[in-house]
Amino acid sequence: MTRPQSGDYPPFYARYVNLAPEDDVVGAMLAQAPITRAAILSFAERPDFRYAPDKWSVKGVMGHMADTERVFGFRALWFARADPSPLPGFEQDGWMAASDFEAQPLEALLAGFEAARTSNLHLLRQLAPEAWERRGQASGHDFTVRAYAHLLLGHERAHLQILAERYT
Repeated sequence: MTRPQSGDYPPFYARYVNLAPEDDVVGAMLAQAPITRAAILSFAERPDFRYAPDKWSVKGVMGHMADTERVFGFRALWFARADPSPLPGFEQDGWMAASDFEAQPLEALLAGFEAARTSNLHLLRQLAPEAWERRGQASGHDFTVRAYAHLLLGHERAHLQILAERYT
């Protein structure tokens, strides 16, 4: 598989795609798993930490990562199956306001992310080559399945960078 091209996703998402430079995105996701687990568990003693009062806690970040994993994975499945129906937007702030992440143990939130990632890996490994090129519309923008695979990994890495830079 090759990396997505600029027309495979809207420009806003380039920051995530750029964080996933590998051609073998499935292999990179597998290699990322222990890194993510170790990074999240390094906050086990302070899962409620926020680097500023109006920012998400570590639990909030982990919950958001799991939600996004599920949404992006669903979008990849939808487009891979060539459904022409456009998908709605995903307003992260509204979702965060409606979540109950703060009441959950950090390890449970991590387990939810890992379960979603495992499911997405099964999907991606089973796709026919032509499915990777299929397109669909989400949030009013065109995406390919290939782009969503890289967005899954890039989004994860982006939030790990934020945790490492601002939460330590």
